[in-house]
Amino acid sequence: MSHARECHWPAADNVRRVFDTVDFWLAIQNSLIVSGTVMVSTVVLSSFAGFAFARLRFPGRNTLFLVVLGTVMVPAQLGVVPLYMVVGNFGWYGRLEAVIVPGLINAFSVFWMRQACEEAVHVELVDAARVDGCSMWGTFWHVAVPAIRPQAAVLGMVTFMAAWNDFFWPLIVLDPNESPTVQVALSRLASGYFLDYSLMLTGTTLGVLPVIIVFILLARQIVNGITRASVNG
Repeated sequence: MSHARECHWPAADNVRRVFDTVDFWLAIQNSLIVSGTVMVSTVVLSSFAGFAFARLRFPGRNTLFLVVLGTVMVPAQLGVVPLYMVVGNFGWYGRLEAVIVPGLINAFSVFWMRQACEEAVHVELVDAARVDGCSMWGTFWHVAVPAIRPQAAVLGMVTFMAAWNDFFWPLIVLDPNESPTVQVALSRLASGYFLDYSLMLTGTTLGVLPVIIVFILLARQIVNGITRASVNG
């Protein structure tokens, strides 16, 4: 009994040291706000755009889609200085808006959901819903959303992980003392002349727990979607 208690205390002591060294609760809260908002907005907006590019007919559809894909070839580093100036003009420096707004949607997510709609949302179902008098919003909600739910779950999981692990941009636009994210807080644990590996590894373990929880929740949706598709097939 005493031996088990002695083996358990060092981990608890390291956890306490992490929260004493940096404001880790604030960092987790900020990362949850940023990652959750970016995940939801990316899935919703890219689902709208993907459905429009895949199943709606409007002038310039293919040209506009090529323009969206063309933005992928532009290195993200080229936009750091202009984006920093825009953030400064809006007065967002040191605020979470500076991290959330630039990540609300991206070209990869639009391409991903367009491919999902091309494969899972059949033209016949869309035309039948429109003939029956269903609005475009109703067609998207009742026809497209159930079909692309597994792909949306995958996109949400990848987006959450990418936003949670982002370090470069939050380090530039956020105050590490007033509004840190988890990755910025972990970098502070690794700063200094002496590297305390037990402190760093404990902070990393605490920082990865929300990602694991989101992965478990969304993985269940992915498995259910795959199972439903196999049964229907």
